[in-house]
Amino acid sequence: MKITVDVDCTPDEARKFLGLPDVSHLQEAMMTQIEDRMKATLAAMEPEALFRAWLPAQVQGMEQLQKMFWSQFAPKGTES
Repeated sequence: MKITVDVDCTPDEARKFLGLPDVSHLQEAMMTQIEDRMKATLAAMEPEALFRAWLPAQVQGMEQLQKMFWSQFAPKGTES
């Protein structure tokens, strides 16, 4: 003997019928938080942002290298 029962209801109706808590507000809050984190991470990965983050250190290093190079050619009494 085989018995089949088809229930036509929405997920919200099934949740209420089974006595499960409504966690939709928690899910929305978590999804908003995840979206914010993903946007922040993606913004940090943009080439322009990476360029701005790394450029100052490299430029400063290049300036120091340039000063050291030119100081080798300067007369011994005029070094700064």
